[in-house]
Amino acid sequence: MRIADRAIGPGHPPYVIAEIGVNHDGDPARAVALTERAAEAGADAVKLQFFETDRLMSRSARLAGYQESAGETDPFAMLRRLELSIEQMAPVVERAHAQGLHAIVTVFSVELVEAAHRLAWDAFKVASPDIINKPLLEAKARTGRPLIVSTGASTIDEVTRAADWLEGIRDRLALLQCVCSYPAPDAALGGVRAVAQATGLPVGYSDHTDSVETGATAVAAGAVILERHVTHDRSAAGPDHAASLEPDAFARYVELARRADCGAAFVAVGKGVLDCEWDVRRVSRQSLVATRDLEAGGVLSLGDLTIKRPGTGIEPWRMSDVVGRGLTRDVAQDTPLADRDLAPPAERGESAQAE
Repeated sequence: MRIADRAIGPGHPPYVIAEIGVNHDGDPARAVALTERAAEAGADAVKLQFFETDRLMSRSARLAGYQESAGETDPFAMLRRLELSIEQMAPVVERAHAQGLHAIVTVFSVELVEAAHRLAWDAFKVASPDIINKPLLEAKARTGRPLIVSTGASTIDEVTRAADWLEGIRDRLALLQCVCSYPAPDAALGGVRAVAQATGLPVGYSDHTDSVETGATAVAAGAVILERHVTHDRSAAGPDHAASLEPDAFARYVELARRADCGAAFVAVGKGVLDCEWDVRRVSRQSLVATRDLEAGGVLSLGDLTIKRPGTGIEPWRMSDVVGRGLTRDVAQDTPLADRDLAPPAERGESAQAE
């Protein structure tokens, strides 16, 4: 695949993404400063996260264990503190391009993809929890931009299913092996080759380990993209700082990765969900959620449903199966739907339509 003028794949230097994420602490100026430090460290791109707290999380949302360990007490307060609007992200995109970097964004809700598309992003990213969020994957595919999809806390079947959904954009698609634990106690680098063999796509590594050397080892394992969180201060208050690298360490990370020999022999041990990933998987995946109070006996329409965290309800890829089904009991607004709430498919309402 290519991102702007950069070819990505075997035989090319590893493409290194400095993940600013939410380490700007809600301060647009800090996001710009981190962009400058990423350029100095030799990164190829910087990445931000675009979300609206109330659009992303339902009333059932909760903190992941690593977020609680970082001192967070309220998931809504945490994310509201870390939000940047699309207008506040514009200077980051401009500064990145001025510094010769690409700008990438992870968008967490279907409704925000159009707004994000107003800026000159060089690529879009899908976070690991949204590998099951077919509507979001398809919305980003329709932008025409290159797309990178993380595969943390997922099974190989979930990975290949997502790749099948995106078959039409294979020429601008890449996947990242990832461990959704912060920091990750196991690099699980065998998943790089396992995902590549299963999908035939370019595969990289999203690194949440503590080591500055893991990126180089990942490149030796066949990774063609590296993504690593960068922060101004690992001791700062916030959910991701402790699992990130400060600029000097990030520069060393990039240097080691670029020295590594691509394609060195590495044993693939398969792809699966590690024990340390289940908590983040439940908290950060999204489910089908009621947009209003729904009564038993009613027939679900598209307007009755949205997609929000947590991932304890029906997965978003099943949207087309759920629309037109009857409800067996009341479902409160902003509550994830469960299979027990639905009448069997044979009892679909004849007049139900996807609005």
